[in-house]
This record gives sequence, structure tokens and C-alpha cells, in this order.
Amino acid sequence: MEHKAGFVNIIGNPNVGKSTLMNALVGERLSIITSKAQTTRHRILGIVNGDDFQMVLSDTPGIIKPAYELQNSMMGFVKNAFEDADVLLYMVEIGEKELKDESFFNKIIHSKIPVLLLLNKIDKSNQEQLEEQVSMWAEKVPNAEIFAISALENFNVQAVFNRIIELLPVSPPYYPKDSLTDKPERFFVNETIREKILLNYDKEIPYAVEIDTEEFKEDDAIIRIRAVIMVERDTQKGIIIGHKGAALKKVGMQAREDLEKFFGKQIFLETYVKVNKDWRSNMNQLRRFGYNQK
Repeated sequence: MEHKAGFVNIIGNPNVGKSTLMNALVGERLSIITSKAQTTRHRILGIVNGDDFQMVLSDTPGIIKPAYELQNSMMGFVKNAFEDADVLLYMVEIGEKELKDESFFNKIIHSKIPVLLLLNKIDKSNQEQLEEQVSMWAEKVPNAEIFAISALENFNVQAVFNRIIELLPVSPPYYPKDSLTDKPERFFVNETIREKILLNYDKEIPYAVEIDTEEFKEDDAIIRIRAVIMVERDTQKGIIIGHKGAALKKVGMQAREDLEKFFGKQIFLETYVKVNKDWRSNMNQLRRFGYNQK
């Protein structure tokens, strides 16, 4: 029996549903899913294993014009996604007309590898609008196969999955067959806490935050975690903690519930808030948080 394996990279504008699709394909909540744009900052690999295939999915940050050093680094992850893909999933949503970066769009239409254009959120459209969008994208990206899907409702996701497997090259697996991701456990702790901050705070706060899990100790019955929430200014620290610590407590409680589901164990979670001035523009800090792939 031939074994197939390959890298399947998901790209598109912010907030089109890339993380939702990745999680639907992998069957685990690996990527942060919130309604705020720019929630995915790293390339997150999710691995789907079958008897005769291994699909290595990569969820990338949404394509933007970078405004500061952190965003430059995020767009570096997207550039890399073009370089190692065996299949490219270009995701757009109903009503969308273009990619936010012309040079990326050119790369897609001149791609030598198979491109599946996924028209997402079709549950928010009618038949007429859907047909209009399909013919528009067929004209814009003639090299792509178009699939109309709803990642959230899991509609037509299986058809995409089956087509990806058909397109994967014959290859031995790249990762051990029991792997779900290439990321360490601390990464998922960081992402889970960051997701709760995105859900609970407004404006600039979530984007000025980074999480650093300083301790992850696992026993048979319990995992003890100590995580530091980094902010850029003292005022942000006060907002994160909230009146009498209520806001921070809520974030900790929500994160702990999710982490217990994810790890299948009781979690003891301690969270602290520290000011780390201008970390988003500091190359050394960004490297420390895993952003600069140099």
C-alpha cells in the first residue's frame, strides 16, 4: 500500500475562518478561534494521520500590510507557507473581493502546486450570491479548484479533506504517526490564555499581550502551570487584572476549563501580569517568544 504525505498550507485574509477550518480538519482545537482579526500569530502545524497518509496542515496568520516588527515576523510565516507546500488552501469568504497584498495574490495565481480555493461562510449567503462569487473567483484564480464550504457548520469540509488526500504526493510520514502537532505543550497553554484575553478585553489590549508559561509540571493526576501575562504598559496591567483581580480571575478560570479538556487532566493554573515595555518592537523579545525565524 502506497503511503502519501505532504504539507497543506492554509492562507488568506484575516478572519476568513482559517483556524476554524484547520480545527475541523484535525478534529482538535489547535488554533485560536475568536471573532477578532489577527488572532493567529505563529504558523501552527496540525497533523492528521491515516493508515496510508499523513496530512501536515499549517494555519498561518492572516495576510496584512505589517505596521510593526511583530507583524513583519508574522508575514514571514506566511511567506514560508508558500515555500514548503504540497497543496495550497487559499481561503476567502463570501463578499470578499481581493487579498490584502497584491504580491501574495500573484504568487497564488502563478503557483505550480495545486491550489484549492475555499469559499467560506456560505451559510451567510444565498444561491445567487454564491454563484456570482464562484464565477468571479474562477476568473481571478483560474488555476484553482473551487469548493464552497462552511467551516463552522462543517459543510463540505469532508469533500475538501478527500481531495487533499488525492493530491498528496507519495511519501513516508514526516512526523511520528501518533503526533497531533509539532508544538510543545507550553505553546497551547500560552495560546489558550491568549484566546481568553482576546475574548474578554477590547481595543488594543489583546494585541499588546504575550504569554510566557514559566512552569509546566505534570504528575499522574494533575498538571501545575505558572504563566506570566506580558503587557507593554502599567495601565494595561491594571486593565488585565481588573477591579479586585476579578478580570484576571475570569481569564484564569476559562483557560483552566479549556486546558483540562485539552490535556484530559486536572489543571492547577497560576497567572501573573508583568510589564515588558514595547516587546512587540524588540527583536530580542520577539525571538524569545518564537517569532523571528532567522
